[in-house]
Amino acid sequence: MKIRLVALTLVFLVPYSGFAQGPKKSIYAGGMGGVATLSGDGGSNITPSSVATSLFDPDNGGAAEIFAGVHLFEYASFQMDYVYNRNQAVVVATSAGPNSTSFFRQPESITQNAFLANVLIYFRRRNSRIRPYVAEGGGAVLLHSRLSSGAIVAGNPALPPATSDHASIAVRTSVGLDLRLRGPWYFRYSFGETLTRNMLGDQVAPPQHRIPKNFQSLFGVYFRF
Repeated sequence: MKIRLVALTLVFLVPYSGFAQGPKKSIYAGGMGGVATLSGDGGSNITPSSVATSLFDPDNGGAAEIFAGVHLFEYASFQMDYVYNRNQAVVVATSAGPNSTSFFRQPESITQNAFLANVLIYFRRRNSRIRPYVAEGGGAVLLHSRLSSGAIVAGNPALPPATSDHASIAVRTSVGLDLRLRGPWYFRYSFGETLTRNMLGDQVAPPQHRIPKNFQSLFGVYFRF
């Protein structure tokens, strides 16, 4: 949330003359790879006669992005992104009452495909060798989950489905740095956060409803035409 407030503030602080009198438009395209980190979650339901808890514990995974954009003005660009990441996770749930106790520990594979549009606001002119930026955008995320082997089950718990597919509107905020290499080639580093609705929280009992976060640290190159 703090990054978003900074991004919106910078949009209004950038001088209008820099947008209106910048160099002509130029198109660029490239790709990046790196690491994706998913946020965890948990839920609980405790009464005088029973207790139930659930936990979603993800691991870091690989991520890749391809993008294309256009430098519209001196300090602003518009960009389209496709972002892919895959993470392993473990789902744990337990329930205990007067007459029964059950639990499970289930490994799971999660794949996300994001289609996003972003506005990039730069802090330095386009001909600068180093250009830090902040970006804000949104789009859609398609999520596919699949249960993996190695489950531990006791009693009669309600297990998540073997496979599931979900879609959600997404909001993404990122900060990064462009570094001019040689000729039309540039190096880019980006750290971003993508927010979606909780697409897996209802698969366990008690359900989990916290907004999930997908953090991605990426680096790569792009070519300016």
